[in-house]
Amino acid sequence: MIDEKTFERISRRIDTYRDDMIELQKALTTVPAIGPVNGGDGEMLKAQLLKKRLIEMGFVSFRHYDAPDDSVSAGLRPNFLTSMEGINKSRFVWIITHLDIVPPGELNLWSADPYTAYVKDNHIYGRGTEDNQQDMVASIFAAKAFIDEGILPSSSIGLFFVADEETSGGKGLYHVLDLPEKIFSKDDLFVVPDSGNPEGSLIEIAEKSILWLGFKTTGKQCHGSNPQLGNNALSAAAYLVTRLTKLRKIFDAIDPLFDPAVSTFEPTKKEANVGNINTIPGEDVFYMDCRVLPQYNLQDVLEEIIKITRNVEKKFSVRIDISKEQYVQSTLPTSADAPVVCALQEAIKIIYHLEAFAGGVGAGTVAAYLRKKNYPAAVWSKTNMNAHQPDENCPIDNMLGNAKVFAHLFLQA
Repeated sequence: MIDEKTFERISRRIDTYRDDMIELQKALTTVPAIGPVNGGDGEMLKAQLLKKRLIEMGFVSFRHYDAPDDSVSAGLRPNFLTSMEGINKSRFVWIITHLDIVPPGELNLWSADPYTAYVKDNHIYGRGTEDNQQDMVASIFAAKAFIDEGILPSSSIGLFFVADEETSGGKGLYHVLDLPEKIFSKDDLFVVPDSGNPEGSLIEIAEKSILWLGFKTTGKQCHGSNPQLGNNALSAAAYLVTRLTKLRKIFDAIDPLFDPAVSTFEPTKKEANVGNINTIPGEDVFYMDCRVLPQYNLQDVLEEIIKITRNVEKKFSVRIDISKEQYVQSTLPTSADAPVVCALQEAIKIIYHLEAFAGGVGAGTVAAYLRKKNYPAAVWSKTNMNAHQPDENCPIDNMLGNAKVFAHLFLQA
């Protein structure tokens, strides 16, 4: 049990941070922390800005675990933490958020510059404001409340900011967990606030496996008026897209733990081929995003995809090369009665007056990496689920409410 008067003090303090939260959101949004795979220069400038702000707020203890990366100008991808000792010095409550964002996509679909955050109707708009800055900011001000109130948390607090979540994770938490230094303990509580639902009632304990594939079709380019002289790579690729829908019937299991309850296989990104209408393309590239229920082995899925692809190659006399862009086989879920789940349920009930439940999602988070190392992680956020969309935004009340949930966790013994 936590001391109610102490929590009331912390909660009132958090309410005073509204304008400061908005200001930090605006500052973070100005720095487009996009990974090199998505055409950006990484997260270093954003990490430097954030650390400077943290120092100004009174945070004093920092550790860095940057990952070398020659594909960005800084040569490093930033991973760092700030911590605060609690009454129980050996047990940490970790809130792990990511620094990187995705590109804005089609700018004409945005109402304003995606990198200039603005407030409208009690929401803050801009790329990254929900994913993942909403809860990055919430976790920071939850911890700051203890500094400003001079209150020692029951558990030690750890705020970890990682790179490379939106792509492979290899330069982010994967890198951190593979280091020889022992940073975490099995008794720690791990919260990854990177998925949830608008009510705040979903505590994610399981994730689907992720398989991202690229398909490069090579035929023969020719003039559009003489198609018999070439071999249309786009026609073959388009046919392949339709044939890959067979995967939904092959891997057709239903698991009600997840929403959606099935494996999904969706064509997504398409690269440009020829630059004019009257040329038949000799090369075409598209990508596919597969989210597969944990009961299936990704290697079996890949073998079915290769089989389908080889049949299309024969039918159209083309060559199709498959590249693995991301391959994450899901692991055992966090137990529905794990201490972190129970702690979240208690906090959510107090703050949002809800009975939260444990479930699974198709989205991938860094919690998957923790579970692979046998750290029982829970993913939770009250979120409007508009990440990666034009006019991305988050309710300001979510920042305040989620900060109180995190603060409640810090006070639980």
